[in-house]
Amino acid sequence: MARFFVDALPAEGAVYTLSGENAEHARVLRLRPGEEVTLCDGKGTDCPCTVQPGGGLLAGAHAACPAEPALRVSVWIAFPKGDKAEHVIQKAVELGAAELVLFPSRCCVSRPEGKALKNKLERWQKIARSAAEQSRRGIIPPVRAVESYAEALTQAAGAELPILFYENEEKLGLRELLPPDAAPAPKGVSLMTGPEGGFTEEEIARAKAAGMRICTLGPRILRCETAPLAGLTAVMYALAEL
Repeated sequence: MARFFVDALPAEGAVYTLSGENAEHARVLRLRPGEEVTLCDGKGTDCPCTVQPGGGLLAGAHAACPAEPALRVSVWIAFPKGDKAEHVIQKAVELGAAELVLFPSRCCVSRPEGKALKNKLERWQKIARSAAEQSRRGIIPPVRAVESYAEALTQAAGAELPILFYENEEKLGLRELLPPDAAPAPKGVSLMTGPEGGFTEEEIARAKAAGMRICTLGPRILRCETAPLAGLTAVMYALAEL
């Protein structure tokens, strides 16, 4: 079923006309009268619609998006090289991430700034929107960047459960870190991963001081584009969101 994010949902019984990129997308899909589509306000509310003979959409009753997780997970990614961020953003949105934040760290090779960063953020946000439509999300997760590692730590550590994945951690794993079945699950989690060269020991010390929980993803070294997706999948599964 086709899905379109719109600024405001029509009232039940009203006929809505798609515009802009949504209208172009509908033309590509060649929607026919009687087909069902869904409008979403990007805030978690869906509106099922039926395509009318003139191309308008007859709106049904509004309902909460069933695909939107109750758990809010922010994914923090150190700037990777090339187009790796695009892959991570697309898949993280499909898996249920609430937002994606990119940041610079000591070993980052890529450090986009100014117009280059602005252009990348615009492209990344379009990728997030497309992934949200495809996976039937109720929101379009925002994609943003912060200027420094210190700023990333301050914001990420504010989550109820702030986790930083580090390849040299040997003791604390997700099984030990996540609450048992009988304990209340956290409502907000932040997951932070490093660049191709990983985090330095000094950066890990700063993360600990900021309140991040340093955690291993196992004995195998994961690529910078694999680690955030592996961590997100494990957390979503452990907290009953997959």
